[in-house]
Amino acid sequence: MARTSLDHCVIHVSDWERAVDFYTRVIGAEAVPAKGGGWVFRLGEQQLNVHGPDKKGDPLARIPVAPGNSDLCFRWHGPIEHARRHLEAEGVEIELGPIARYGAKGDGASVYFRDPDGSLMEFISYDA
Repeated sequence: MARTSLDHCVIHVSDWERAVDFYTRVIGAEAVPAKGGGWVFRLGEQQLNVHGPDKKGDPLARIPVAPGNSDLCFRWHGPIEHARRHLEAEGVEIELGPIARYGAKGDGASVYFRDPDGSLMEFISYDA
């Protein structure tokens, strides 16, 4: 079988302006105008496709994700304490952490927080 990797996943937001601000400022994504309106958020080689006001997917998922129903983990490159300080500096409330977690690269430490629609976000660090 050929090697695979994650290309993109889909989130849904209720407000484009709030989403672009949050995902660029807090997550560090690049906001790219999407064909047909709206935005996508790029993080290195991966992408978050975004459904939002007046923009739905094609083909439409059987049960489309609603704003606030996503659960995403982003790798933080550096100590988790730096992620915690970054979130505090941006005025983002931390719900949990730092706490030990197991992710794609093994043992790590995570902090949990929410995007403007209430979706659960996680930064995980593998740096001691």
